[in-house]
Amino acid sequence: MPILAMLIVGTAAGFIATRLMKVEADVGTTIAIGILGALAGGLLIRFLAVIAGWAAGFVGAILGAMLLIWLWQRYFGS
Repeated sequence: MPILAMLIVGTAAGFIATRLMKVEADVGTTIAIGILGALAGGLLIRFLAVIAGWAAGFVGAILGAMLLIWLWQRYFGS
């Protein structure tokens, strides 16, 4: 079933992409474009999500450290 779903999604994605880019292609090429595009796009999105996750964690760590410094200065500092 996953292969059939990939073929259907790949066909739809390839069809839309070829129309948006104004490319005339046969059905096999359209399916191949869609499937390979889905793989490349999926890898790119996953990579960007990991990088964004790291960046968000880093920003969160900085904000947490700033909060602790503020609390320390406010309640225990001179």
